[in-house]
Amino acid sequence: MGFFQDTLPIFKKRELSFLESYKEAEDVYTFLFEKEKDLTWKAGQHGLFSITHKTIKKSIRPFSVASSPTENIVKITMGISDDPSDFKKAMLELKQGMKVSMSGPVGSFYLKDNSPSLLIAGGIGITPFRSIVKQIVAEGNGVQKQINLLYIDSKKSYIYKDELDGIASNPSISVTYLYSRNDLHQEIDKFTTLNKNNGKYFIAGPKPMVDSISAHLKNNNISKRNIKKDAFIGY
Repeated sequence: MGFFQDTLPIFKKRELSFLESYKEAEDVYTFLFEKEKDLTWKAGQHGLFSITHKTIKKSIRPFSVASSPTENIVKITMGISDDPSDFKKAMLELKQGMKVSMSGPVGSFYLKDNSPSLLIAGGIGITPFRSIVKQIVAEGNGVQKQINLLYIDSKKSYIYKDELDGIASNPSISVTYLYSRNDLHQEIDKFTTLNKNNGKYFIAGPKPMVDSISAHLKNNNISKRNIKKDAFIGY
């Protein structure tokens, strides 16, 4: 039943009105859209976003919704290089009031219980975790959860850092910034030693990083059913 609940919203499409965009860091941009009153999602889910103001190939792309359901906006953040895809060029062309289409949000990448949870973000993979920790704080039930967020970024850009630092004042949420894979493995091993399969493990970021960390967890005898993955594939 859970699978169908997490996938059925893909058949619901709506138009989102563009508000503004801004640069988060080098080659990283955030886009804000109006949130309709009946639009909701589980923190951590993603939507399928479609360009509608011009005709391009590959006009549909998945993006994590970086805003929490309790915020009054739909926020997505993406990397945009100096030679962007047609989709990302079209995103940069958006003007206030223009529309994009969104199906969903969908996916099972969200907290389902109060188990101790390790959130492992690589680079732009921080986006679903921003939604998750913002929602925990907004609901005021953080004391029931133990959340450890590990954020690895070789560029040390650490988008959302000011917000995350504020969220880390919550007694049940810790945020650790890392830039070396060895340090990341050490932090993961601390958590797995303490919580083993009583914990839940969420990994979001580039696919090679997600696959590598998943393999590391399995080598630490973490069950596959306790590992949730959200791999970001470049385009």
